[in-house]
Amino acid sequence: MQTISVARSTSPPLGDHTHAQFGTRWLWPATEVISVRGELDASNAAELTECSLRNTRPSGQLVLDMRAVEFFGACCFACLHTLNVQCAGANIDWVLIPSPAVSRVLRICDPERALPTSTGLPSALAKLRNQPRQLQLVDLDRGRR
Repeated sequence: MQTISVARSTSPPLGDHTHAQFGTRWLWPATEVISVRGELDASNAAELTECSLRNTRPSGQLVLDMRAVEFFGACCFACLHTLNVQCAGANIDWVLIPSPAVSRVLRICDPERALPTSTGLPSALAKLRNQPRQLQLVDLDRGRR
């Protein structure tokens, strides 16, 4: 698998607030891998969703690698849920690789395990490769009215 490009984004610490770093790389053909490190809480949680969807291609694939997240506030779960809904709407297959801090919140907020998770990058890519594509419904009568 070939890496296409790398870009970095960082949310700076604000006073005593936490900070997180977001790195993006593309694996051929249309798989975006976002690596997140640091701490996520209410002060920077929205950046998680924004960064994850900024460059993801419709009908593409996304791996959200959060193995280096040291703190994950419970309020951040809403961002993962929003990401899940937006990916479904854009036909983007995605997988989350959680850190122990993220896993703790998932055990509480996602006991049904609705969010797609994996243990590492190779298994996440295999899961995406083997995941059946969602069908897109087309209204065939739309053009005839």
